[in-house]
Amino acid sequence: MTDQLMTINGNAINDWLRAREAIGTHAYRSKPRYEKLWAYYRNPIELIRASGTTHTPHGAARGWYRSAQEIGLPSRIVGNGTSGTEHGRREVVIENDIGWRIASMVDFMFGSPIRIESLAEDQSTKQAIEDTLERVWEGSGGIAMLQDLATLGHVFGHVDLLVRIDEQGLAGARPDDADRWVSIEPIDARRGVAVLSETDYREIELYALHIAGADTPEPSTSRDAARRGWLDRLRSEKRAAKNHAATSDAGTSEVFTTDGWMRIEEGQITEKHEWSLLPGTLPVVHIQNMSQPFVYEGIGEVEGLVALQDELNTRLSDRASRVTMQSFKMYLAKGIDGFRGTSVSPGMVWSTDNPDATITSFGGDASSPSEDAHIGEIREAMDKISGVPPVAGGVVRAKLGNLSSANALRVTLMGLIAKTMRKRVTYGRGIEQASTLVLDYLNAAGVLRTDPGERGVRVVWGPMPVVDEESVIAAGRAKLELGVDEERVLEELGYNENDPGVV
Repeated sequence: MTDQLMTINGNAINDWLRAREAIGTHAYRSKPRYEKLWAYYRNPIELIRASGTTHTPHGAARGWYRSAQEIGLPSRIVGNGTSGTEHGRREVVIENDIGWRIASMVDFMFGSPIRIESLAEDQSTKQAIEDTLERVWEGSGGIAMLQDLATLGHVFGHVDLLVRIDEQGLAGARPDDADRWVSIEPIDARRGVAVLSETDYREIELYALHIAGADTPEPSTSRDAARRGWLDRLRSEKRAAKNHAATSDAGTSEVFTTDGWMRIEEGQITEKHEWSLLPGTLPVVHIQNMSQPFVYEGIGEVEGLVALQDELNTRLSDRASRVTMQSFKMYLAKGIDGFRGTSVSPGMVWSTDNPDATITSFGGDASSPSEDAHIGEIREAMDKISGVPPVAGGVVRAKLGNLSSANALRVTLMGLIAKTMRKRVTYGRGIEQASTLVLDYLNAAGVLRTDPGERGVRVVWGPMPVVDEESVIAAGRAKLELGVDEERVLEELGYNENDPGVV
């Protein structure tokens, strides 16, 4: 690789070395954490033997899979052996409360199409911009891509949008086929690595995409490694980061800078391209799920729920074990001849002359109010932290007043609605910035000529899932009385026959 690097200018060498170091550090410090967050969201199962039930030599039944969230259960429940051969494994109950809460948040965010409205004053220019942007977004995946974007942001706390431009293809292209040469791609935090400015954490100087090779060594994520003390992990961090710096050589990387783009395969630079349309521009837009002061990464929804999810799964597993142990009712007979070996069934009568004879029953599923209260409190804590009550998933546990009233539902879902409105600001700004970047490229290529003042856009969001149609219509009438354009009001009400938005 050294001989090849000598044939490339010094800036490219420096960019690749910086990206290589950042990818190695990301592989050790950030990627294992992101993998855990994704595992708690998806809770995928791991195949440990052929499907069906296999009995161990001790006679205990074992399932054919293990769930990802089992990593948070104590050894007294999951056993203390290796996967598939656990000793002392009890009944394991996993209820993925995180997954459905994330799904509900995404539904509230992108449950309906959005519109990207141009702020240009000239109507023909405005229409051309909106049509072109809609084709680009729909060509990049449409509403399904936006839902993926929101899912990644909710899980990892942030998501990046990469605007890919085929500069050669754009030469001589027309606005109606711009989506062939321009695309917008959401980047998984496990793949994207940002190198930030030393003076401003909001400025990205270099961005790398890395796909690890099949033989790339992964950081240890075993239960023992996860339970190591923080002091030991900090002491070994520098050494481990140095060892993992070579991970960028075992795979494929794309490095984006303000000067151009490079592809690196197995440590060798195989392609290099310098920007000609917008030199000095990095085609990456950063979106925080919820803003976090002075930190590049935003605040995700999974991290705050992990500890409560572990506690919930632990208590559900304990309850399952207790119910199993107490599900069979047993009898202790004293002073009754012939009782031993006799089955207990309806109509069976025993008699004895012994006045001290007794029959005592024990077992059965006894009530445990403290256990039920504890599980209920865990669920309530998850409701408060996430802002997603069970009613958002269609589960009604108690009376909510008049359910036909949107006000009653809005009060119940106030936390989720407020959080969604807050996120629409950050996600909307990211979508607007990516759209403006697309217009800058199209203008520089001569595909769609616009002035800088005409490239402003805004996102028109669809209504929340909880709407009262009469209230919405009344709000529309009030807007018309205030002088708001009739066409805009009809678009907000969803009665625009010409353009449903990005679908």
